[in-house]
Amino acid sequence: MNKNQTFFIKTYGCPSNKSDTEIMIGLLEKEGYRLTNLEEANYLIVNTCGVKQPTEEKVIHTLKQLSSLGKNLIIAGCLPKINIERIKSAIPNFSAMLDPQSVNNIVEILKKIENGSKNLIIFSNEPPIKPTLPKHLLNPFIGIIQISEGCDLACSYCCTRFARGRLFCYSSREIIEEAKCLIQNGCKELYITSQDTGAYKYDNLTLADLLKGICKIEGKFFIRVGMMNPLHAKQILDDLITAYKDEKIFKFLHLPVQSFSSRILKLMKRGYEPETVLEIINKFYKAIPDLTLSTDVIVGFPTEDDSDFEETVKFIEQVKPDTVNLSKFGARPRTEASRLKQLPVSIVNKRSKELFELIRRISLEKNEKWLNWCGECLIDERGIKNGTWIGRNFAYKPIVVRSTKNLFGRFVEVEITGAKSNYLIGRLKHEIVYRKF
Repeated sequence: MNKNQTFFIKTYGCPSNKSDTEIMIGLLEKEGYRLTNLEEANYLIVNTCGVKQPTEEKVIHTLKQLSSLGKNLIIAGCLPKINIERIKSAIPNFSAMLDPQSVNNIVEILKKIENGSKNLIIFSNEPPIKPTLPKHLLNPFIGIIQISEGCDLACSYCCTRFARGRLFCYSSREIIEEAKCLIQNGCKELYITSQDTGAYKYDNLTLADLLKGICKIEGKFFIRVGMMNPLHAKQILDDLITAYKDEKIFKFLHLPVQSFSSRILKLMKRGYEPETVLEIINKFYKAIPDLTLSTDVIVGFPTEDDSDFEETVKFIEQVKPDTVNLSKFGARPRTEASRLKQLPVSIVNKRSKELFELIRRISLEKNEKWLNWCGECLIDERGIKNGTWIGRNFAYKPIVVRSTKNLFGRFVEVEITGAKSNYLIGRLKHEIVYRKF
């Protein structure tokens, strides 16, 4: 192998970005390139994210550091289409840039660089059929499946749609074939992801139909369904709940509300009213009482006043979601919301702190209800500390267990002995792992 055919890759952002990284690695390895560490690699690939300003700052900082090493720097992911001028200004000596729709061109890009090309910009108008492309799994037991690319909504604060484009759904046949392949190769968890899973529709098949099809695959595995806009979830609600009742689907619903103020939701152009969110949640809880509910909230959206904020606080107090991804509003390039009058930072920080404390308290209360629960858990991550493992039960609750044995990718039986605001503490009921698939 040519000693120059080595590469290092760093990834920021969502599961779709991680899947794109797996595809790029898979394509490069198929062509003879070797994944290695930063010091040894000839090519440095950064799969970027630009959804929030703090993330963009981290990405730019990393790009500056890597560009100073004098190696071939390839900038992939969402940021090139979100803020290309910022990248050009900060890192003028990049080798290539590509967007999420162009990951299938990564081998061609490296070969052009080998032949002397510089400052390549490769953007595409339509994504490749990603479920059919080779992958190198970052976690051997978790298979990330992109069911669609892009979004047809136009939320006034969102810049991801600039990078991912219009909604493009992959066929259910291709998706189910990828799922089968992943299960046959040892995956125990399938992560169904897109910018909005509820928007999936192909040949009149919806997300609910797709999930039912995947559940028919033989084998023992769980399906984790990614976030869905309440607007689209409402349109398939009854069928979606029916699909969720299958034992192979984690009882986990990620339903981003962003705000519970009707006025702010209109400014955000989310396409639904607060009542829609409550209807979805209430129907899910009625059908699946042990559901884990996750939502997203943006604090400090332009013109948000005290009454708007209180509506969101009341929603959190009433519904008591298990987890809340809390973000301070930050204007993103070319979005409508960036042209609105911004709130003072002091107000945004105050509201964020107040809501954070409420969220942490509620998350702890919800987790304490799992104390003394016993049941099966899939170990899908290595813990941060030696001898610790992280697993998920049927409700996708993260459970930390201790064991000197290698539990990675195994199903074990645990008893919940402790609860923190963001995870549960479990004890293995049997010293010997009782199931291995």
